[in-house]
Amino acid sequence: PKRSCPTGVFLLDLKQNEFKMKPASFSNDSCYLPPLRYPAVCMLRGNADSDEYQYIIHGGKTPNNDLSNKIYIMSLVSKNSKKTTFQCVEKDLGGDVPEARYGHTINVVHSRGKTVSVIFGGRSYTPLAQRTTEKWNSVVDCLPSVFLIDFEFGCCTSYILPELQDGLSFHVSIARNDTIYILGGHSLQSNTRPPSLYKLKVDLPLGSPAVTCTILPGGVSVSSAIVTQTSDTEFVLVGGYQSDNQKRLVCNRIVLEDNKIEIVERESPDWTPDIKHCKVWFGCDMGKGAILLGIPGANKQLISDGNYFYILKCKGAEGDKEEELTAQICSQTLTEDPGDSTPFEDSEEFCLSAETNSFDVDDTDTYNEDDEEDESETGYWITCSASCNIDINTWVPFYSTELNKPAMILCSSGASHWVHAQCMNLSESMLLHLSEANVKYFCNQHVDLYKGLQ
Repeated sequence: PKRSCPTGVFLLDLKQNEFKMKPASFSNDSCYLPPLRYPAVCMLRGNADSDEYQYIIHGGKTPNNDLSNKIYIMSLVSKNSKKTTFQCVEKDLGGDVPEARYGHTINVVHSRGKTVSVIFGGRSYTPLAQRTTEKWNSVVDCLPSVFLIDFEFGCCTSYILPELQDGLSFHVSIARNDTIYILGGHSLQSNTRPPSLYKLKVDLPLGSPAVTCTILPGGVSVSSAIVTQTSDTEFVLVGGYQSDNQKRLVCNRIVLEDNKIEIVERESPDWTPDIKHCKVWFGCDMGKGAILLGIPGANKQLISDGNYFYILKCKGAEGDKEEELTAQICSQTLTEDPGDSTPFEDSEEFCLSAETNSFDVDDTDTYNEDDEEDESETGYWITCSASCNIDINTWVPFYSTELNKPAMILCSSGASHWVHAQCMNLSESMLLHLSEANVKYFCNQHVDLYKGLQ
């Protein structure tokens, strides 16, 4: 019930082999960004020479295990040694809006001076008409449609391409100029990781956009892999799974030049025994050739409820080709029962799009929660309902799990919204049950409506 970071957004910074993790703050005019698992995330720059950029976040799983179809734009507002503040805005789209999903990708392409975002792949829940009690949370591949999103006009258009026959999720996508390369992925329908390689080309003339797809040879059979960029044209593919019970320890060098792609195997790092023998691993790109890798603590047989992290530093072709694996740098307590986690394809628990040290400042002070000046920015102090009586100036902890913020719970009605557990008159035992059980919750305002629809 108590969350130290209400949105699940943290700043991860690596400086002189010291790993720092700080909760992000949001401006007063921000919308609420719920904690999301496996959303699609990408970075949008103002222009090629600009240091200013935004993050596009779409889809993902909510804490109630619902799937989100919302899309958010997150921008950096201010930063100093104590605090980094973002603004988050939910974007309304018209046209062919993508259904709620997770495990998909979103990229930004540029053509003829215009910019659009492209969504592809992912998984969604089985349609309501086809669900049964025993398989209520079963998922299926989303249709292999390509979605073009124009944020300037707030419109979305879907394209069905004959070359894309099967749905994919947890694939890799790399964008360069007007082209996106889609590599690997997992198909639920066939339960395979096809060595697929697709080239999507987007043309943005004055009229209607045009999207073409070309099937290329030389793909890689992998899901949940991580890609980091080491130079303007070179990338490194690391991690993932080559089968349901086997990690992929091989690395690949990917070069994008002259409107073509080259994928070759390269020397892998000297993996530690802990990484070699673990069944599950996860991670993310930290930018500038750095990758954050994590393994569950149970693999080390020391602290079973912790995650252990490593930094993999990849070097480009102009330097030494060998990767450097930094020793374990930190650990943290797991926030969920590993037995409830979906294995393998869903193992990528982090989404980072910022470059390493992009939030770095000269001050070496560490984060202290007392440094936060305005907790109204966190989203805990909203007016959750007509009967809401939570006031930041008078509130005192009500549940034993609360410390300095009120416990909140997500109502699954409609577009979903957050409410204070105390305003809903939830007992502590019921709140704990709802936070641990995989069930939907409906607030006092919407519970009667939900019962009427049953």
